[in-house]
Amino acid sequence: MTSTFHGLETARRAMAAQQAALLTTGHNIANANTPGYTRQRVNLQTSESYPSASLNRPQIPGQIGTGVQVGDVQRIRDSFVDMQLRGETSKLGYWEAKAEQLSQMESVMNEPSETGLASTIDQFWNSLQDLAAQPQNNGARRVVRQRGIAVADSFNYLSTSLQAVQKNYRNEINISEQDVNSILRQINQVNKQIGDVEPHGMLPNDLYDERDRLIDELSTMVNIKVESKSSGGHASPNAEGLLNVYLANPQGEVLMDGSNPPKPIKLIDSDTDRAIGFHIQYENREVLDSPVTTIKFFELDSESGFKGLTQSEADTSNTPEYQIADVTQFNTNGKLRGYMEGYGYKNSAGDVEGLFNKMLSDLDTMAYTFATKFNEVHQSGWSPIDIIAGTDTAQDFFSIPVGGVKGAAANIKIADKILEDVDNIAAAQKTVDNVAYVGNGTNALALADVKDAVLDYGGNKTNVQAFYQGMIGTLGDNASQANRMTQVAGVLKDSLDQQRMSVSSVSLDEEMTDMIKYQHAYNAAARNITLMDEMLDKIINGMGVGGR
Repeated sequence: MTSTFHGLETARRAMAAQQAALLTTGHNIANANTPGYTRQRVNLQTSESYPSASLNRPQIPGQIGTGVQVGDVQRIRDSFVDMQLRGETSKLGYWEAKAEQLSQMESVMNEPSETGLASTIDQFWNSLQDLAAQPQNNGARRVVRQRGIAVADSFNYLSTSLQAVQKNYRNEINISEQDVNSILRQINQVNKQIGDVEPHGMLPNDLYDERDRLIDELSTMVNIKVESKSSGGHASPNAEGLLNVYLANPQGEVLMDGSNPPKPIKLIDSDTDRAIGFHIQYENREVLDSPVTTIKFFELDSESGFKGLTQSEADTSNTPEYQIADVTQFNTNGKLRGYMEGYGYKNSAGDVEGLFNKMLSDLDTMAYTFATKFNEVHQSGWSPIDIIAGTDTAQDFFSIPVGGVKGAAANIKIADKILEDVDNIAAAQKTVDNVAYVGNGTNALALADVKDAVLDYGGNKTNVQAFYQGMIGTLGDNASQANRMTQVAGVLKDSLDQQRMSVSSVSLDEEMTDMIKYQHAYNAAARNITLMDEMLDKIINGMGVGGR
């Protein structure tokens, strides 16, 4: 037969279970505004009925319930939405980084505007046409010189400004590398704490939340995926309705996805409790605009560096955990890749690529090709000084670097002779009898016609204006695409974030409803104990007193 105190024990279990539910509800309410917190739910289940099936069980009509007990405290998460959200977060980080860099490039180029390079070159052509009409006018010559200085200064400004912005993104890459490695250390530490708790049959839900928060943060930098691996606990996935709801999250292995070789690179190894971090290697670390050449992966220590290696030793080490020697194979999304594609890297052929390097190369090509042709035409004419002296000095108008195309935009300037005296500007052309006159402005017209000359600009047969328009058009198209993709990825991310919040976030209305529900159940269980106490009091104190 059942125990005399069976009813008390049933009510006691009920009070304990409802109290646990109230405590969890209070925990949810307290963390309603905590970033990364996932609402928790107590799963109540009936305790084992009495009696259990056995040969010596009491002969009673059937089993009697023994009350309720707490099965587990469950986090409400949708793993599929988590995976989708992290993927979109990586895409958003990549396109945000590109859009940010292209926006700065557009600000530097400042086209179309009255102060941009295109307008400055147009004013230079106009001054040459004015000189052709008035070749003896010293004021017209001074205007040509001044407009030429403005063209050279514009090339100088654009090149040096783009290089300055490019160097700033070297810092962004280094900061991103440090942030990624710091997050990986923290995830590994949280994994260790989870591994200490789970084997005892407990679910460290708050640690799971912290790990998920860190993984979400990491997904903005690189494209990652998480593989769960049991650490010895009893937890296992459980499905409710259409949602894949975690009863627990075993230790997570974090892998970087989307790079070659096809096998993802393991960043968190739960088997060995190690975190594997990034090391970005440059062609020359001492040069601020030196391109990225290699991405190495080393084991991280518990502080702020690589285990047993300084930065210089990591650069020269031939024994990394993993290595991506061809940066073009770093196909993962995220801000880190976006910054590297903007800053510059070496491809498998050894050529330097990148948004800033491409724009700087085009500017150098434009400045060098234009100035070389302009000097060629200028050398074919005669200046007033040459005409008076009867000499042919074949004077350059622009001074450009001797070393070739690279650096031409940053170093182009007006030739010293032109700066000294505007009468060195060769506006006249020789006549058939090899005689030139100061009043002859034919060569000034030829100089003005250089704007329409079809030249070879790095393999593009076009004129200087069309080449520059193509540069600005490409920049505008790239910026428009980056802004559009940023907006698309942002909308998708926000939609998925709302979807996850609808599942995992704390609803104060729902929690207040649960609080009232559990409070009433607790009160009813307490009333049950009072009733059982009255019954037992009757048995203990009221029975056996008849006839006295």
